[in-house]
Amino acid sequence: MKATLKKKLPEIILKNGKPSAVILNINVYQDMLEQLEDVEDLRMLEDMRKRPLKFRSLDDFVKEHNPRV
Repeated sequence: MKATLKKKLPEIILKNGKPSAVILNINVYQDMLEQLEDVEDLRMLEDMRKRPLKFRSLDDFVKEHNPRV
């Protein structure tokens, strides 16, 4: 017999009759974090696209990121 997994609803913690915290399934929480990171990445990309492109030589790049070369 196969066990079925139920998706647990968030549990809301009340303080003085008002919502003050939420208990989530860890997988739901991790999915939420990933979605937030995706949104942040998209906003950063959008901001980057608004700026003009700047090019520099490979030698300058290497000197900046590896001064020992």
